[in-house]
Amino acid sequence: MIMSRHVTECLGKTKVVVEDGKIVEVGEPQLKRCPLFGKHRGIEEFDTESVRNNIQFRMNDFGLFTEDRKVRMPDFLSFGISEILGTALRHGAIDAAVIAADGCGTAVVTDPEIVQGLCGRISAIIETSPIETVIEAVGRDMVLDPETAEIDMLAGLEKAYSMGFRSVAVTVCGADDALKTRDSYGYSAVIMAVHTTGTSYRDAVTLFDNCDVITACASATIRQEAKSRNVITAGNKVPIYGVSEKGKELVSLRLKEIGRGPWTGNPPEDPPYPLI
Repeated sequence: MIMSRHVTECLGKTKVVVEDGKIVEVGEPQLKRCPLFGKHRGIEEFDTESVRNNIQFRMNDFGLFTEDRKVRMPDFLSFGISEILGTALRHGAIDAAVIAADGCGTAVVTDPEIVQGLCGRISAIIETSPIETVIEAVGRDMVLDPETAEIDMLAGLEKAYSMGFRSVAVTVCGADDALKTRDSYGYSAVIMAVHTTGTSYRDAVTLFDNCDVITACASATIRQEAKSRNVITAGNKVPIYGVSEKGKELVSLRLKEIGRGPWTGNPPEDPPYPLI
């Protein structure tokens, strides 16, 4: 009987399944390389072995998918979505963040170190199981469903508002969720699009029409659409775009905190390969 199951898409949008602390499935990477993994982990090319080794490293290093999960961490990247959220929380630019992470599923978080600890070193979490150490650290009352670790970002946003938070950021993985969120909550919600690799052009337009912040991942269409929009760009490898006025505020706040400016073309782009 399987007691815990976690599914992630990582390192070139590769599907990885972990059951009861063991990696039981590794799919085929859709990308050959990502410059961030080359820079931080020395991984120059993705294949099933490098993906398996990296997930095992994360499990050993900070307890990914296990009861040994470290929940609080300092910033990992100069600017990623979790770093932008952490900075926004520290400066009071948002009241709370609705995130999805292994061990808790959807949760409402107000502590920048927990946002970074849960989200800074993970990839997209597709499915997860409850991990008691994570749920206790986050707070049972802050988790959407501590019994199942359900992932439902719209329900998480509803929970945040019901708790009295007013300016709430939420991460979404697709255009439909972005559109539903904007239609349901208007501009009180700060919508951040993540895991955008493989986005269609139509969905890219929808994301830019509805999101405040968008990460490019390995998406060709997100990069293409960004060039026709008035955005602030952070980074030349896996850019993050401040799209709305609120999004530009949050990206600028993070850049100011680390003493950097927006990317304006120099150094040249160094994207993942291939863009999808």
